[in-house]
Amino acid sequence: MSEQSRDRIFARLKSAAAAAAAPAGRPEPLPPVEYSRREKIEKLKTLMEAMRTEVHITSEQEWLDLLEDILKQHKIKDLLYGPRTPIGDVLQQKWQTSADGLPELVPYEVAIEGIKQRVFNVDAGITSTMGGIADTGALILWSSKEEPRLMSLVPPIHIAILRADKIYNSLLEVMQKENWSANMPTNAFLISGPSKTADIELVLAFGVHGPKELIVLVIDN
Repeated sequence: MSEQSRDRIFARLKSAAAAAAAPAGRPEPLPPVEYSRREKIEKLKTLMEAMRTEVHITSEQEWLDLLEDILKQHKIKDLLYGPRTPIGDVLQQKWQTSADGLPELVPYEVAIEGIKQRVFNVDAGITSTMGGIADTGALILWSSKEEPRLMSLVPPIHIAILRADKIYNSLLEVMQKENWSANMPTNAFLISGPSKTADIELVLAFGVHGPKELIVLVIDN
């Protein structure tokens, strides 16, 4: 190899290295998304129903009666819940005053080793939600000691309670307003519908490795 050829090769390598080391430009910020309260509710409902989610809009005064009707319609015999949660308190009061025809309440209050057999054989589980995302149609669930992730992943039917005033425009908005960078839990979930997979021949199948049904009660005051 001649000295000129070698110099040309080294010059090209240096040029390529300099180009690769140049800092990348900052991406353009995402355009802000702003929906009205009603638009957020309707958009989330439409997108989640497209993913085979059953969505009901209700009120603070009516959601327990609606829940009772849903439990009876789906012939749910036992319901897994977190007894040390606001929803748990309301359910326990409801069952104390009128348990006729209602499923058995199964409290998740001990370590999974002590209740595993029961948890993996209940008909349904009910949980709260941290919020919802309108532009993607998803629920936000944060696992906690009071409501572990198994409550929403194991039962064949997952019932989620969502407050309408906790529906955000976008994922970016909820991350900023709820300060996710400082308060992330061990597990966070974005759920758009029942479990689904397309691993087998790219055919979309529902309920393969998680809840077969997702029922959302949006409480709008």
